This record gives sequence, C-alpha cells and structure tokens, in this order.
Amino acid sequence: MATIPMTKTETAAAGLDLPPGARVGIIAGGGSLPVEVAAGLAEQGHAPFIVLMDGEADRLAELCRYEHDTLALEAIGSLVPLLKRNRITHLVLAGEIKRRPRLTHLRPSLSLLAVVPLVVMALARGDDGLLKVVARGLEARGIKVVGAHEIVPNLVAAEGVLTRAKPLKSDWRDIEAGFAAAKAIGALDIGQAAIAVGGRTIALEGIEGTAGLLDRARLLRGHGRIAGKTRGVLVKCAKPGQELRADLPSMGPQTVEAAHAAGLAGIAVEAGRSLILEGPATLSRANELGLFIVGMAAAESGHG
Repeated sequence: MATIPMTKTETAAAGLDLPPGARVGIIAGGGSLPVEVAAGLAEQGHAPFIVLMDGEADRLAELCRYEHDTLALEAIGSLVPLLKRNRITHLVLAGEIKRRPRLTHLRPSLSLLAVVPLVVMALARGDDGLLKVVARGLEARGIKVVGAHEIVPNLVAAEGVLTRAKPLKSDWRDIEAGFAAAKAIGALDIGQAAIAVGGRTIALEGIEGTAGLLDRARLLRGHGRIAGKTRGVLVKCAKPGQELRADLPSMGPQTVEAAHAAGLAGIAVEAGRSLILEGPATLSRANELGLFIVGMAAAESGHG
C-alpha cells in the first residue's frame, strides 16, 4: 500500500491565512467540533458567526456565547441570504448532521427557488457527493468554504503512536485489514470506518455511524460471534477523493470509551486526514484505559 507520510509539523503549517476583513461563519451540527473551531477562530482574532442547525447542534451553552442565529434544515433556502446579511466571506461546515431535509417540508421562498436544483442534486448523491455539491453551490454564490482542519490544524491527527500503549504485531495486521476495508467502503461512499479482529474485518460502518459500529462489535463479542478472539482495532480513514472541507473522519473521548467497551485494543486513524477532537481528554482517557491510538501514513497527499 503506497503511503505518503505527513508529520505534525507539516500539518500545522497548512493552517488557513485569512485575509483582512474576512468574516467566518460556522454551520454548527452536533458534537464538539463546532466549539473547537469557534474557539480557534476567536483565539486568532476572528469573531465567528454561528449558524445553529436546529435540532442538530447540541453544545448550545458554548456556541451561543458568540454571535449566532438558528436555521432549520427545511429552511435551507434562507442560508445564503442569512450569510450575506451577516457579511460572511468564509464558511466552515462543522459537526454532525444526523438527517437530511425533507423536500416536502422545505419552506417556500424566492431564495429557495435558486437552490432547489442544488438541493435535489445533493440529496440524490451519497454523503460525499452531497458535500461537494453544497460546497460548489456556496462558492458560486461568493462564499468560500474552508475545512475545520484549516482553522484548527492542531486537531489533525499526527503520524505515529500517540499514546503510551503501542500496537502489538497482531494489532498491525488488524490495522492493515481494517484500513483496506475502510478504504473499500469509502470508495462506495458508504462509510469511513471498519473494525478488524484476528487479522480479518468483522464489521463495517454504515449509516448508523461509528458509535453504531462500535456498539455492534460489542454485541458480537457479547453474543460469542467472535468468541475466543481478543483485542481488535477500529480503523478510520478518509474516503478516496473525499471532499476534505467537511466530514473528515473524527474521534473523541466517546470513541475511546466505546472502543474499550467493545473489547478493542486500540484505534488507528489516517494521519493528516482525520481529526482528534478534545485531544488532551481523548489521549488521557486512552492512556487510562490502556488503549493505543496511532496515526497511519496518509494514503493520499494533501488536505484536498
């Protein structure tokens, strides 16, 4: 498997240099990523504007300290006018959106008419196709889409073993098997993760996400479907040719807890193309539980 190493120094150097007068908006879904992006912008002297996706954003106490507005998925036609009114020049898509807008519930407006073809085209594609269509549509309307990793490059996974625990020889076989499987389902735009135990893949990520994948693995072990097999690895990596400005593979403290509950020995992510959220807490919890976290050399160069 051909790989292109990416060091932490090279990753950090890829940070975004915002021009004077730039104003950055954040489309905030669930999880800690929108919070970390907002904090990173504030530390750099750029006050973020938060678009809270109604029913999706869940860190409201931390996000509402910034200037913000709320937008329902079915009011997506109002997004561009909302951004224009608030003089947004750059936009970050951050956090989990668990559902897609129902076409029959879209709120009618003149601005919606301009984006209906975009929305229909996006909903007809897989997740990555949807993100590419949305990014192109926003940029055609004068709003530059940037990746969370460009704003807060310290979230990007570095290459190498990141924890006190290290993979055993058998774990590296699991990492190789899981990596190949994750890339295969990624090419089909199905998911970004796989679990390998005993040198073979036993579970693939589907629409339920990584949390659901780990829960299935826990049940398989509990039901004896992988009886006699110990250890095992969760592998997460970007889809081949993925739109990296949104939906980068990510992990955090909850991922570590769920991997431990599933009886796994560790987690492997693609260096330079994956995010480690709440980094200090994530690595600390992995060390407490004796799990390893390793950054694999990237299969594709650059950030996309």
